[in-house]
Amino acid sequence: MPAPGNDFNEALAAIGVELEPMDRERLARYLELLYDANEKMNLTGVPAEAAWTRHIFDSLTLVPWLASLAQESRAADPASPPLRVLDVGSGGGLPGVALAIVMPSLAPGCEVTLLEATGKKARFLETLVKPIDLDNVRVFNDRAETAAHDRRRHREFYDAVVSRAVGALPVLVELTLPFVRPGGFAMYIKGERAIDEIEQARHAIGLLGGAFVETQTTPTGTLVRLEKCSRTPRTYPRTPGEPARCPLQRSKRSPA
Repeated sequence: MPAPGNDFNEALAAIGVELEPMDRERLARYLELLYDANEKMNLTGVPAEAAWTRHIFDSLTLVPWLASLAQESRAADPASPPLRVLDVGSGGGLPGVALAIVMPSLAPGCEVTLLEATGKKARFLETLVKPIDLDNVRVFNDRAETAAHDRRRHREFYDAVVSRAVGALPVLVELTLPFVRPGGFAMYIKGERAIDEIEQARHAIGLLGGAFVETQTTPTGTLVRLEKCSRTPRTYPRTPGEPARCPLQRSKRSPA
C-alpha cells in the first residue's frame, strides 16, 4: 500500500486527531488486507493511492465526536462502562475498523461491533481480528432489521451507532436508531446531499425517538449527528427490506 501523504497528515491535524505510531501501522496493515481481499470480492472501488484519505481519514472524522462522548460519560460517572460503538452495514470495515484501532487510546476499553448482512463480507471482517489485534471488536452477520429486535445483545444497547455509505437518511435512521440507548447518538458520514436528506428524514427521526443535533462539513463529506431522546417504538425497525421499499414519511393527510 502507498504510504499516507502530507495531505492525510495535515487533514488529521486540522480535526485534532493524532495517531499513535502503532495505530498507523495497524491501519496500514488493514488497508493491505482490504485491498488483497478486494481482488476476490467487491469491497471498495476507491483506488489504493487514495485509500488513506478517502477511507481512513473519512472514517476518522468521527473521532472527535466519539472522544467527546466518552469524556462526557466519564465526567458524569467515573464508573461508567467503556464506550460501546456499533457500525451498521460495515461492509469492508469502514468506518468501524479504523475507529476500533484509534479510539482505545482516547476512550480506554472502547468496544466496536461490526454488523454486516452479507456473509462473505462478515467472514472477511472476522479474518481481520487476529492480524490487526482487534481484541475490542465483535462481528455479527445479520440484517439490521433483525438484529435491532435482539433485546439481549443489541436493542438500545450502544452509546453510539455509526454508518457510512449505507443509504439515504430516511432509511438509515430506521436501521440505526433502534440500536442507540436513550441519551446516546447516531453519527453518519454522508455526502453533499446530507442537508436535503435530513429534511426528508425529520418525520422518521422523531418517530423513532431521535432529534437532529448538528452537521459538520469535512474535506471528504458531511457528518450528521442525531441524539436518541426516547425509546424507539417496539414495532421498528420493520421487517427486512421494508425500510428501503417504503421509507418512513409523514402522511400527506398528517398536519405539518
